[in-house]
Amino acid sequence: MKSSVTASQTELLQGLAASPGIVVGRALVLGEQQWEGGAPLRDAAEVEVEEQRLRRAVALAGQGLEELQITCRASFRQFVPLIAGHLLILEDPLFVERARCLIGEHMVPAETALRQALAGMEEQLAGLSDQYLRERVADVRHVANLIAARLAGAEQETVQDDPVILVGHDFSPEDVLAMDPDLVLGFVNELGGRTDHTAIVARTSGLPAVVGCAAACRRVASGDLLVLDGNRGRVLVNPDSSALAACRQEQAEQERQQRELAFFAHLPAETRQGRKITIEANLEMLEEVEPAMQYGAAGIGLFRSEFYYLTPDGPPSEELLLSIYSHLLVSFNPFPVTVRTLDVGGDKPIKGYGGRPEKNPALGLRAIRLSLQQPELFISQLRALFRAAEHGTLRIMLPMITSYNELLAAKALVRQVRDELRSQGLPHGDGVEIGMMVEVPSAVAIADSLAREVDFFSIGTNDLIQYAMAVDRGNEQVAHMYTPLHPAILRMIAQVVEAGHAAGIEVGLCGEMAGDAAILPVLLGLGLDELSMPPLAIPRIKKMVRLTDVEQAEELAAELLACPATEALQERLKAYLHSHYGLEWQGMGHETGVES
Repeated sequence: MKSSVTASQTELLQGLAASPGIVVGRALVLGEQQWEGGAPLRDAAEVEVEEQRLRRAVALAGQGLEELQITCRASFRQFVPLIAGHLLILEDPLFVERARCLIGEHMVPAETALRQALAGMEEQLAGLSDQYLRERVADVRHVANLIAARLAGAEQETVQDDPVILVGHDFSPEDVLAMDPDLVLGFVNELGGRTDHTAIVARTSGLPAVVGCAAACRRVASGDLLVLDGNRGRVLVNPDSSALAACRQEQAEQERQQRELAFFAHLPAETRQGRKITIEANLEMLEEVEPAMQYGAAGIGLFRSEFYYLTPDGPPSEELLLSIYSHLLVSFNPFPVTVRTLDVGGDKPIKGYGGRPEKNPALGLRAIRLSLQQPELFISQLRALFRAAEHGTLRIMLPMITSYNELLAAKALVRQVRDELRSQGLPHGDGVEIGMMVEVPSAVAIADSLAREVDFFSIGTNDLIQYAMAVDRGNEQVAHMYTPLHPAILRMIAQVVEAGHAAGIEVGLCGEMAGDAAILPVLLGLGLDELSMPPLAIPRIKKMVRLTDVEQAEELAAELLACPATEALQERLKAYLHSHYGLEWQGMGHETGVES
């Protein structure tokens, strides 16, 4: 492989941290899939030719996916449903069939029609304010790229000999699954986000990756020496000798820490005094089950079902949901699986259930409000959950409860579903716990009353902080005001924990705070029983738990609860982390150096 000019100046590219790891290697730039459409069509005969070309390209793309699906059954079984989902996109009338119709309607070649159909789908999905759902547009785009490649009949450049770091415009999950770990050190993607399928596959495969790295294909040449830092989401191009030495040192240290953390993954999460903390995983898709188990999750603390509802075909059937939930419960048995009931509406409409556009979707008809207004959706999900419950330990969690009567109304439907299943003689689980998310200030204020009506609390700090602080995290002008370490937030958490324990129920936390090692001693000091987080964070959090003196953590929490200002609170925590853990904290999510 030809190397770039050795005198190239060092350049730092910033993207998003998609999959952890630091690797050093030469670049192979694959670039963007070119969609050359050609001239407009002249007559019906040419339309027929282009429609046939599209049909053949779709068939070839489907054949490739089916072959990869067979291969995945051997080593990456968890991704078989993902590939099946991409196969379904090939059959989606809103996409492929739309592209076929556009050929005749606009008299354009198949490539142009495909691009127009993709633009329509992107516009439909990208208008959502939820980041996770916006990133689902990547699935449609990846399938479109597969079809475009078959239309072009082109083969991408492949790795020939030495291991490389791939740099591309839009690697798909299938691209990542096909990467040979002996030849590919990691990859850089110009597009993509942390929660799209490409990033999930990379994390599961243990392949370091940076995504959302704009213009990487233009700013990197094949042969350039790269340092890919999947922890921080950055790429160093042609580093000088001192920078390269520092990176190699950090790489060696990270490998040492990873070996150490692997040891902690399957140890119990117990403080120095022997107090047990339940560490669970937040999951969105079935593909994440195996990595969650590998990282030592003692169950699922939050399973979101929204992805299965927000499809062109509308809500899933009861039988499909039964299959999904049964798989989760069987996989994690005997550990508990907590499934949050539907949290859509507003800016996340379900096909066939869309209402009028809302000026402020975050405060509109969503979550439990939509479930109570459209009970058929809620009942179908509850039926699937109770029927699946015979396969393991299920907990059902109700989102966005804002009032006592709202909770009672939801519980009445839960009882109705139980009674119906019993009367119909359908097998279903007994002893299913019913809990709720505490994620709005009104629920915090009446937590004592709500606690007497549920089996557990889970504090959803992502929304709670947003609602309590009146801050939109997506608004860059005020995003800096979104801080978990605000005295008001810590006092709210303390109030919920106190109310839950007084009623004899366990209290967990499933927001981003749960996986932040720097905040862990505060959460333990506040008395939380369970923490649910991204699987990757579990080993480190377990290690921190085992290093924690809970009595000292309680003293810290009491001290921080008395702090009136965020700045003073953060400074006190910073000093505590350094003195008790040897941990240098530089802000949320940037702690380094936990000592044994």
